[in-house]
Amino acid sequence: QAQLVESGGGLVQAGGSLRLSCAASGRSFGNYAMGWFRQAPEKVREFVAAISRSGSYTFYADSVKGRFTSSRDNPKNTVYLQMNSLKPEDTAVYYCAARQGTYLTSSSDNYDYWGQGTQVTVSS
Repeated sequence: QAQLVESGGGLVQAGGSLRLSCAASGRSFGNYAMGWFRQAPEKVREFVAAISRSGSYTFYADSVKGRFTSSRDNPKNTVYLQMNSLKPEDTAVYYCAARQGTYLTSSSDNYDYWGQGTQVTVSS
């Protein structure tokens, strides 16, 4: 069983950058594909990015492609989301999630474990 804790959120001006971290406890972190999701007020949770167990494969929502990059450090049990060129519409609570399995998915239903979220606010 994995426990996930996000950090790195905060307030940033439009055009700025933030790096989110998601630290996982438990063993076998490398067995989990990881995902990032976000939820803005009064909106449904949406997919942001996913990264394979080894970190070799990633894919992104169209809305963040070219601006966000996900990476992971398996010995440190941590996955990252580097967010550049932030826009006010990126404002949301960001969640990391873990799933056992090899393929990447944007469907939140396919993730087994979730963090508590970290707030990202982008001012205009």
